[in-house]
Order: sequence, then structure tokens, then C-alpha cells
Amino acid sequence: MIELLVSAFVTLFVVIDPVGCAPIYAGLTKEASSKQSRNMALRATLIAGFILIFFALLGEDLLNALNIQLDSFRIAGGLMLFWIAFEMVFEKRQQRREERAEKLIGTPEIEDVSVFPMAIPMLAGPGSIAAMMLLMNEAGDAKETTVVLGALGTVLLLTAVLLVAAGPLIKLLGDKVEAVLTRLLGVLLAALAAQYVIDGLKGSFGI
Repeated sequence: MIELLVSAFVTLFVVIDPVGCAPIYAGLTKEASSKQSRNMALRATLIAGFILIFFALLGEDLLNALNIQLDSFRIAGGLMLFWIAFEMVFEKRQQRREERAEKLIGTPEIEDVSVFPMAIPMLAGPGSIAAMMLLMNEAGDAKETTVVLGALGTVLLLTAVLLVAAGPLIKLLGDKVEAVLTRLLGVLLAALAAQYVIDGLKGSFGI
């Protein structure tokens, strides 16, 4: 039981990667207030939790019923992440916000990133979905299933804490450092997106 708990926690922590997601989240929500950022972080982790629990319990049957391969999730998620990364590097998000601000006089609009791209596909992406499905297959009874779900809850709790704390830490560094980090993280996110697509293509074509 202890071995399953440690294995599940380490696997989910590495795959979900809250340490890597936190600075990306800070870059995506740099114009949001502390309350808005905190609410989106909590909402993102809750939504991701529901999605991962759903796929843990019913994912394999659902994918088989729809005749959908997990590699299709990898390719689609990678393409969506790459678009976000492109906007981070070339400040397209800022340009879009300014255009919206002109249309909404005196009504600043903060884009909600809790569902996309944070909950899907950053937190509840193809990798974490696959990991949950594999871990649930290893769980032989109700107790072991509870252990796996408990490990998921612990990882998501740590993720929420890191997402909430990331924004204030990034703001303390100043605008210039923040701009550099945003572009750097955009490049890293693009690489992650490319890896998703490559893995999906390899799995689809058996390369």
C-alpha cells in the first residue's frame, strides 16, 4: 500500500508538474488581480481534479466506446498549447487585450484561463490522464483505488498552492524580468507542445 502511494504521488507530481506550471500560470494571469488569480487557480485545480477522476473511473471505457486513441489527445493538446506559447512569445495576448479594452470602454476584461489552458490541457492533459488510467489499472481493490485518488488529491492541493503563490513572486521581480520570463516560458511551453505532438504522432504511426 505504501509503495503504491509513493509511486502514484511521484508519478502524478512529475506528470502534472505543478512547479513547471506555476510560472506559466503567473505569466498568463499577470494582469489579473490577486483575488482573480487565486480564484482561477483554485477553479483550474478543481476542474482538473474532476476530469482526472472521471477518466480514472470511466476513461478507458469511454475512449473505447468512442474509438478514440489517447495519442489523439496528445496531438490536439500539443497544438492548443503551441498557440498559447506563440501568443506568450510575441505578446499577442497583450495586443488582443488592448483591442478588447478599446471596445469595452471603462470595463477591463480579464481573460479566464482556468479552464483553458490551465485545467485542460496543462493540468489534466494527455499525460496525466494516461497516468491516472494506468495507476487505476494497478489498483486491485477499493483500498488501493482510494490510495491512488488520495495521491491525486495531494498533488492537486500542492498545485493550487504553487499557482496561487506564483503570481506575487513574479510581480516582485519587476516588469522587465517578468517580460523576459514570460517569453522564456513561452519558448519552453512551445517545446512542451511540440513534444506532445511528436509523442502523439509516434504513438499513432508506431514510429
